[in-house]
Amino acid sequence: MGARAVWKAPDVKAFACRQCGNQLYFDNSVCVACGSNLGYSRAERAIVPVDARGRYVDAAGLVWHVCKHLNLSGCTWLAPLEGGQCFSCDLTRTRPSDDDLVGLVNFPVAEAAKRHLIVELDTLGFPVVGKDTDPENGLAFDLLSSVAENVVIGHEDGVITIDLAESDVAYREKVRSKLDEPYRTMLGHFRHEVGHYYEWQLVRDDLIAPCRELFGDESKDYQAEIDRHYSEGPPPGWEQSYISTYATMHPFEDFAETWAHYLHICDTIQTAAEFGLTTVGPIASFGQFRNVVTGVWVPLSVALNQINRSMGKEPLYPFVIPTRVLDKLDFVASLAPGRSA
Repeated sequence: MGARAVWKAPDVKAFACRQCGNQLYFDNSVCVACGSNLGYSRAERAIVPVDARGRYVDAAGLVWHVCKHLNLSGCTWLAPLEGGQCFSCDLTRTRPSDDDLVGLVNFPVAEAAKRHLIVELDTLGFPVVGKDTDPENGLAFDLLSSVAENVVIGHEDGVITIDLAESDVAYREKVRSKLDEPYRTMLGHFRHEVGHYYEWQLVRDDLIAPCRELFGDESKDYQAEIDRHYSEGPPPGWEQSYISTYATMHPFEDFAETWAHYLHICDTIQTAAEFGLTTVGPIASFGQFRNVVTGVWVPLSVALNQINRSMGKEPLYPFVIPTRVLDKLDFVASLAPGRSA
């Protein structure tokens, strides 16, 4: 395998009210301290104050408006047109119908996870282009309700399908237990499926061979491998090479699982740093992403697991990262724009 990329910590971004300085959370639509109405500016990567009509004027004099889906999905992002929808909502190709009451209840949880995902991809520098802009290579989401149909979570040609039933904690826990999974969240679904999308987009030409060296031959019959997995289970000793049993099913799934953990790790470290729980040093102190994992993530996740146990809960991060997975994480991290070999 070729030289691995140097890892650079993503820019840390904490949110504070521009009117009073109060700490804000990502989905705040109102500052609880001063009562200012708020919106998220993707261009500025900041939560900004909006006037009584939901308008924000940026430094260039452009007028932005709170997304029309504020009441439907809790979206606080700013849209370029009055009465229009924001970039995040543009990515949603299909949503529950207005008469699907169960689907509409579950819809905001999925949309919140999607917005979180987009911000993280923006932070790491990965391009996010919708199918409305690039029909062939763009990204779109079908957020479907399994009330009236069977919904299979997955990715195909840039379209990510999510089952809105997974927004319900009880349902999701039932599925997690049935499949004997250590972790299952709505945000985790989005991170995993977008991993399939970015492998499709980014692993091309001279990257195909090193990817196959790490993850295996992706030309294997997908359905046959899935059938094998569910009939035979993971191979003996899988813990030495994979982050999860799901990753053992097929090289595509191994990549997507590794990608999801890359996002888990980056986002959690960034949040911990924002609140002073850890310090991410300069590039030279890490060199490669694997060093971030062993030097920052492992001790942090152990501490977080112990904190959860102190509260009588299951470990926050119930995974062990072997050397082979460190190699895979390094490869995924190398795909981020601006990483130098």
